[in-house]
Amino acid sequence: MGSLFDIEYFFKSIPTIAGGIPEAMLITVIAFVVGCAIGLVVALLRIYPKRGLTRLAIIYVSFIRGTPLLVQIFLAYYGVPLIFIFFKAGHYVSGISAIWFIYISFSLNVGGYMSETIRAAIVAIPKGQMEAAYSVGMTTTKAMVKIILPQAFYSTLPNLGNQFIMLLKNTSLAFVTSVPEIMAEAKIIAGRTSKFFEVYIVAALLYWAICLVLEQILKRLEAHYGLKR
Repeated sequence: MGSLFDIEYFFKSIPTIAGGIPEAMLITVIAFVVGCAIGLVVALLRIYPKRGLTRLAIIYVSFIRGTPLLVQIFLAYYGVPLIFIFFKAGHYVSGISAIWFIYISFSLNVGGYMSETIRAAIVAIPKGQMEAAYSVGMTTTKAMVKIILPQAFYSTLPNLGNQFIMLLKNTSLAFVTSVPEIMAEAKIIAGRTSKFFEVYIVAALLYWAICLVLEQILKRLEAHYGLKR
């Protein structure tokens, strides 16, 4: 057993790898919040067309859903600096932390997927509710904020939860830009000792444990709002 699996090193590596949890959670929360905001705007552009903006929204969603997240991370990591250089602001690039490229790529990715979820939830609400809002003098914006969006949120809560958990697991891709999240920490110490099996099992168990906690929280939220998985 000692030659196959170093149990002592397994436990010894847990604190170091667990040190990447705060970074992974920060990426998840920021990307989820910003992504949902982007998704809402894109969904509304699909429901209430605005000429060129709606066409751009359709292209954006198609691109996000049709390309791997890893490719999107590299596009942000190498593309954003080129934009700065193009606009004669290349001297700012060196001061930009890699985490910002992760925020950008993950937020845009979440926005692309959430736009379809949010759009479906809004469209599923009976049109009569919007007509009733108009009949009492509400504007489209006020009716959307006070009547439509709250109902859409409740109905799409399971999908929002699944997206959040998926996003957390996808943070493992952030290691390609050297952001010190769970996978990056695991890769660093595995490279030092070549004990890849022990280290990656720790990483897997940490992701699993976090997801189990999140699933319980989501179940409680869904139960509170009378929803079923």
